[in-house]
Amino acid sequence: MAEGPSAEEAAPLLHGLPDEITVWEILVRLPPKSLLRCRAVCPAWRRATSTRDFLLAHHARQPSLPLLCGHDGVSLDIIPFDHRAGHEHDQLQSVARLGNSFFTGPEASCDGLLLTGSLYLGYSICNPATRQHARLEETDCFALLGMYPHGSTGEYRLLLGKCNRTILAPHDSYVYTLGSGQPPRRISCPGAEHTMVDGSSSVLCRGSLHWHVKQHVGASNMIKLFNTTTESFGQMRAPAVPGSANLFEMDGMLGMYSLNDALTTIDIWMTQDYENEAWAFKYRVQVPVAELRDYMSESWAFKYRVELPELTEHFGMFRNLVKVVVMPGDGELLVLVKIEDTLHHVDINGKLVASFHRSRLGVTQFPLKQTLVPHAFFPTLEGYVVNDPPFI
Repeated sequence: MAEGPSAEEAAPLLHGLPDEITVWEILVRLPPKSLLRCRAVCPAWRRATSTRDFLLAHHARQPSLPLLCGHDGVSLDIIPFDHRAGHEHDQLQSVARLGNSFFTGPEASCDGLLLTGSLYLGYSICNPATRQHARLEETDCFALLGMYPHGSTGEYRLLLGKCNRTILAPHDSYVYTLGSGQPPRRISCPGAEHTMVDGSSSVLCRGSLHWHVKQHVGASNMIKLFNTTTESFGQMRAPAVPGSANLFEMDGMLGMYSLNDALTTIDIWMTQDYENEAWAFKYRVQVPVAELRDYMSESWAFKYRVELPELTEHFGMFRNLVKVVVMPGDGELLVLVKIEDTLHHVDINGKLVASFHRSRLGVTQFPLKQTLVPHAFFPTLEGYVVNDPPFI
C-alpha cells in the first residue's frame, strides 16, 4: 500500500491559508532576497518556491527599475532605484557587490542578467540575485553592441562589433551565444554602411535592438535597428530632433527623449503604431532648475566658493557634471538628474520629488528586473562561480 503524505507535507504552508494563496499571491510577490530567506523556513517552502513555473511567475512580478551603480574604487555596487520605497535607504539599496576595482560598470541588462565591463578583463556575465558570475573570454577584443534573448531557442546572445559602441558596422558584426562554447560568429549584411549612433547602449523592443542615429548637422529623424530573429539590420523613422536623443522601452513600446542645449527641457515621444513607424509627442518636462540651484547652492557654495546664478538658465560651469536620463520605473516614467554626487528624482510634471547625496553614484540607461530563474549556460562557462568572488 502506498504511503500517504507526511504530516509536514499535508500541512498548509501558512496556517489558515490555502497554499494557492500563500504561493501564488504572497510568496510570488516577494523580492528575491526575501524569497531566498523564506526557503530556509522548511523543506516544504523550499519545494514550493523552487519550481520553474513559480520562478518564471516570480520574475514576471518583479518591478523593472532604473539601474544605478556605485563605485568606490574597490568594489562595484549594483543598485536598482526603487522610488516606491518610503525611506531613502531603501530606495538606494544595493542588491549585489562585485569586489574588483577593475569593474567599470554595467554594459547591458537583460531579464535580470547583467553584462559588466572591466578595464583589463573584458566582459563578464552575472546574475545579482543568484550571485552567479563568469568571464566571457571569447568576447575579448570585441565591442558590445547589445544583448538579447533569442526567441526561438531561448538562448541569450550578444551582438558584437570590431569598431566601438558608437559605430554600427553591419558588415563587421558578430553574434556570440552564451554557453555555446563557440567563438563569436560573423554575420553577413551585404550593402550595409557604417552608422554613427547616439549613446553607448542599444534598446531591445519587439525583438529588435534599436539605436538613435547621430546627426552632425541639422536634425536627425532615423533609428537603426537589428532584427534578432533574421539577424539583419534595418531602419525606422523617428521624430526629428536637433542634436542627440536616447531611447527606452516601456510596456512593449519604444520611447525616445531629447534635451535642449541648456539641459532644462526634456521632450518625450512614444511610438503610437510601431509597425507603421508612427510616433506621438507625450510630454515636455521642465527640469526644476531653480530648486536644483537652491540645493546646489547649499551644498556647493563653500566647496567651490562661487555664486551660481547662471545655473538658473544653463547649469553654468557645472554643465559637464550634469547627466539627465528618462527611464521607466515599474510602469511610470522617471526623470533622474545626476549632478556631481547628488541624484535628483523629478516626476513627469517637472516636480522635484527627492534628492539623494551619495558619492560616486553612477546613472545608467539600463533597467533591472531581478530574476531567480536558473540559466543552463552559466555552469558551462569557464571560471563560473556562484556566491564566491568577485561577489562580496
